[in-house]
Amino acid sequence: MALARRILCLRPHRVALPLPLPSPIPPRLLPTRTYISDMRRSAFIDRLLRSIRSEISLLANSNPPPSPPAPAPFAVEDRPGEQWARLRRVFPSADGEEEEVKVDASLVDGALPPSRSGADTGGPPRLHITVRVEISKAARPGVALNFECSAWPDEIEVQRIFPVRRGGPVPVQQYVGRQFSELDEEMQSAVRDYLEKRGVDDDLATFLHAYMENKEHTELIRWLKNIESHIKK
Repeated sequence: MALARRILCLRPHRVALPLPLPSPIPPRLLPTRTYISDMRRSAFIDRLLRSIRSEISLLANSNPPPSPPAPAPFAVEDRPGEQWARLRRVFPSADGEEEEVKVDASLVDGALPPSRSGADTGGPPRLHITVRVEISKAARPGVALNFECSAWPDEIEVQRIFPVRRGGPVPVQQYVGRQFSELDEEMQSAVRDYLEKRGVDDDLATFLHAYMENKEHTELIRWLKNIESHIKK
């Protein structure tokens, strides 16, 4: 018993160690960063909106060219939001069959130097509008005659002429014949007369340029307003 008491006395005393201190809580930087990011984003959006509204105001206060009336008997389908406008008319042909004349015209899509020779004389460029004319007959609804044209400010130029199918499968690569300028001069003259009788002439080219200049102005304002509306949401 005495030996046991000695052994117990020789056991080391357990020293109570202090509890570890809790780790310091890092500062919460995320909310601050998010706040700064939101401020920057808001400032960017405000700047963008101011720029858009300034451009809209500038365009709205400018004086666009007046939109001319369509040359009779054509009726205009404006197609807001598109780069094309369409003109339609009915033409009573000589054989008694009515023809529908459909003219699709683009916004200005190109330009050339003012001189037809290609030499730049320092004047304004000659603006180009793509024009597609389709002439169909009620008696033959499955086929139409298609003319690919260029409208310059003072003239219509025919590029190609070829038939197209309507309401059926379209060939993947349709043969469209020769370039109009490669055809016999007599045939070229006859095609021009054919189009002029249906109202597709140099006066129509002049109208299209005036109309499309006005449409370009209108579409630009509509485009800016659509962007502004999307950014505000």
